[in-house]
Amino acid sequence: MNQHETPLFTGLKKHRDRKPVQFHIPGHKGGKGMDEEFRSFIGDQSLSIDLINIEPLDDLHHPQGMIKQAQDLAAEAFGADYTFFSVQGTSGAIMTMIMSVCHPGDKIIVPRNVHKSVTTAIIFSGAKPVFIHPELDDRFGISHGITSEAVQKACEAHPDAKGLLVINPTYFGVSADLKKIVNIAHRFDIPVLVDEAHGVHIHFHERLPLSAMQAGADMAATSVHKLGGSLTQSSVLNLREGLVSHERVQSILSMLHTTSTSYLLLASLDAARRHLAIHGRELMEETLRLADHARRRLNEIPGIYCPGSEILTSDATVDFDPTKLIISVKKLGLSGYDVEVWLREKANIEVELSDLYNILCIVTPGDREEDIDELVTALDKLSKEYSDKEETENIRVKVPDIPVLALSPREAFYSSTETILLKEAVGRISAEFVMVYPPGIPIFIPGEIITRENIDYIHDNVEAGLPVQGPEDDTLETIQVIREQRAFK
Repeated sequence: MNQHETPLFTGLKKHRDRKPVQFHIPGHKGGKGMDEEFRSFIGDQSLSIDLINIEPLDDLHHPQGMIKQAQDLAAEAFGADYTFFSVQGTSGAIMTMIMSVCHPGDKIIVPRNVHKSVTTAIIFSGAKPVFIHPELDDRFGISHGITSEAVQKACEAHPDAKGLLVINPTYFGVSADLKKIVNIAHRFDIPVLVDEAHGVHIHFHERLPLSAMQAGADMAATSVHKLGGSLTQSSVLNLREGLVSHERVQSILSMLHTTSTSYLLLASLDAARRHLAIHGRELMEETLRLADHARRRLNEIPGIYCPGSEILTSDATVDFDPTKLIISVKKLGLSGYDVEVWLREKANIEVELSDLYNILCIVTPGDREEDIDELVTALDKLSKEYSDKEETENIRVKVPDIPVLALSPREAFYSSTETILLKEAVGRISAEFVMVYPPGIPIFIPGEIITRENIDYIHDNVEAGLPVQGPEDDTLETIQVIREQRAFK
């Protein structure tokens, strides 16, 4: 196959050049029917290929022409048997993975710190989660991956599980021993589904962690838009056929996708694949150089610490992506939230995320030397301003035992609920998600029995300044629980 080709993007341009008279949606018809200021801003070139799935342009729901050709090229580039384009983001691809292997009542083994799309898919499918605790890192107050030992125990206890979901790499760029985890799961004929939202680029450079397909995983939901150069909301779902059939995946993907698929997003996936396949290694070589340069300079600033390979200390942390700059600021006596706001207001810099101790900055092929200079200069100035402050006391990251699941998340989600005081909720079944970030691990999910230990844990974290997220009542005085059925008198 010729990775220089872009069958979808090229096909759209050829169709545009024919200038057909359009009596179909979208109603703006090449921009002529929309607000003039917006049209001028977006540009006629983009609007001319904002089209719909008419016959000459193929159909994402049943690809046989240019979309199929583009997906086949992507499969070759990513080392997959099949690649499916997603314009519902990686969230849509993750939900497709889970719903492709799980029926109502089926078990799926998942880390406790999963993205909300995973719990959404569990609710939709009616599956029952079997949770594994991720490893916690007290140095930075973040969660890493799961250990192969924990996977072995979970598979032995639940050999009838229909899937194992792994986050690889994590948001912070850390990878577990994915190949070993895949081998363990496959001994039980359990397919491995990988949330690869932050790893589209790792396939294209040997210094980066193994990609899901390189490690032998069965499916991987991969955000091309995050780090691969496509437009926001565009992702791919890679499949190695064997334990999962591509027909099933196509069917579920079609169920979850809009029928008005965006050809702008699809074309951007086609072009991004070409860019990665042809130039990926050299792009990542330069990106890694910039990231290494940034890390060295950041670690010269008093009160700033940006870890490298020393973050790898266990079976849950066997490799990392250096393009993710975890910048610890606690020695400045500031929280990551404080630093995020300071950078925004004082230096016009936006970071990827912040938490109690850190900010996270990502370096991509879109960055240049001057961008790194601005970040380093700003943080050096911040360091000088706050050099006399005391170091933020490290709050030990702990997680209580996972509560008993009394109802499946689906049953709980669709049950009648009532609002009660949190302090009086012991023994009741939660109807809400409650989580503390960091480390981003749910305390409750719908269907779990609320315990005194968990309520105390919530209060401990609030007092420590850690934000609790999820419940409708952000004061945390009340919580939604499953309504109890009482006998009539």
